[in-house]
Amino acid sequence: MTEQHQVTEPEAAATTETNPEVEPIAAPVSVGEPTVSPAPEAVVTAPSAAQPPKDRRVLRAVLRWTAAVAVFGAVGTATAYGITGMERTDVPGLATESDGRWEFPTLVKPPLPSGSPAPFAEANTAGAHYADLRALVLPAPEGATQDKALSGSDGWLKTEDYLAEYAQKEDRDEIRRKLVDSGLRHIAARGWTTPDGTRTRIYLLQFGTATVVEKALASDAIAYTSPTYQVRGATDATYDEDFPEVAVSGIARTAYVEAKPYGPEQVRQAYLSAGDVYAVILQTRKGAAKAVPFQQTVMLQSQLLG
Repeated sequence: MTEQHQVTEPEAAATTETNPEVEPIAAPVSVGEPTVSPAPEAVVTAPSAAQPPKDRRVLRAVLRWTAAVAVFGAVGTATAYGITGMERTDVPGLATESDGRWEFPTLVKPPLPSGSPAPFAEANTAGAHYADLRALVLPAPEGATQDKALSGSDGWLKTEDYLAEYAQKEDRDEIRRKLVDSGLRHIAARGWTTPDGTRTRIYLLQFGTATVVEKALASDAIAYTSPTYQVRGATDATYDEDFPEVAVSGIARTAYVEAKPYGPEQVRQAYLSAGDVYAVILQTRKGAAKAVPFQQTVMLQSQLLG
């Protein structure tokens, strides 16, 4: 269990007066190297020509996590940004029209309260997201059925509903204590099921500062070649070696996939450290959970938080 650290709560958010200017993107976002104007260019780590030995997966996970964190940089002070992405042919394996990606609505970051810095601006030492957390959860793709159980009360989910994702009682108890000790503020969530039976759940957990997320929670995701806590239905999850090595500025990410042989459903899971927000993304599907929709979901959610 990660050592607990006491941190200073960030200053209270500024007034809720918002800047009405919102710049949407011209076309739906697709999986690829994300860019958020006017943020700095995202960093792309070139894939290695040869696969490293399996016993170095932990090192690779730590290095990738560290590299993503190192991308932190100042961003502009505008209160809303349109999100764009690479062309299909820019990402290996995504060069055809029939790659299985979903169609999402146009994504626009919610406006910041007047005078509040962006989460990774130099002046924002706490890494705080001052925009409404509920508006930062990725919306469902076209044709999907919303999971109303994850809507919560006024958009805020109860801690017990989030903990229900974990299979073992001792894990739920340990996570509950960690959330309380770390000063959990809110949980915003969204879930949906697509016509092919893929079920997606996204949880955004907000804390006082980025330091709390990095030291008390994010370390759980990179400690081993499999997740620290077992989610329901995933008996043998391993580090996802095939996830594209594309970084989003300010976001540290690790992903796992359930290895064969698995049960009637396969589970994919990803964990994001984004300033004062810790994101958990789960996808399950009978037979096999497809890689492309999962990668697309993780990358788009990363963009919204970056």
